[in-house]
Amino acid sequence: MLTLERVSLTTKLGQQILKDISFEVQAGDRLAILGATGSGKTSLLRLLNRLGEPTNGSIYLEGQDYRTLQAIELRRQVTLVLQEPKLLGMTGRDAIAYPLKLRGMKPPEISQRLSTWIEQLRIPQQWLDRSEIQLSGGQRQAIALCRALVVQPKILLLDEPTSALDIGRASHTIGLLSELASSGQMTILMANHQLDLAREFSNRVLHLQGGELMQDLPANQINWERLRETFAALSQQALEEWE
Repeated sequence: MLTLERVSLTTKLGQQILKDISFEVQAGDRLAILGATGSGKTSLLRLLNRLGEPTNGSIYLEGQDYRTLQAIELRRQVTLVLQEPKLLGMTGRDAIAYPLKLRGMKPPEISQRLSTWIEQLRIPQQWLDRSEIQLSGGQRQAIALCRALVVQPKILLLDEPTSALDIGRASHTIGLLSELASSGQMTILMANHQLDLAREFSNRVLHLQGGELMQDLPANQINWERLRETFAALSQQALEEWE
């Protein structure tokens, strides 16, 4: 469904964010993108949603160079949920319904679609009537994920979707996402620093470090404990350099 060929990203100041990244994404993949802070995870997801353009290399959506697609058409097929989503000042309910209204869906169909996904994500009714500023970070994350799921994209890109959720809600969300991908309803790429949840979710892992792709392996071939130690060491190194 997605193919990246030697994709690199360099800032205007010459800092290289991603270096010669190549991989393929198959339909139904549950792909965990893992790496320490600053490894390039979010930058990669933003490129896939065309919130930026690669400096070098090519990205293909189902065999078509994604730069030949209009951005709005691409994003109807490839939807990104950021770690700190914006609800455009709307209530929870209006934010979830907004993309369906843009697609011209009729109110009864919108209501049915909302009901289905609100129930599956177990979003409390009181959240739906609150304005954006009345919602906590975790509540906004849940609403934003629901807003993405109601449009039923082919590919869902998630940047730390459970970072502000409590353990129970995070586990339920990961289980639902795993089920959606495993059943073939959508393909999901998820950046997540919570390794236990990433392990529970993924059938495949991309490990980024310093903008380079270090590993692309089935999840059952990953040495999770070594990966945890690597991330801890990199975090400690970054802290010492900052100090």
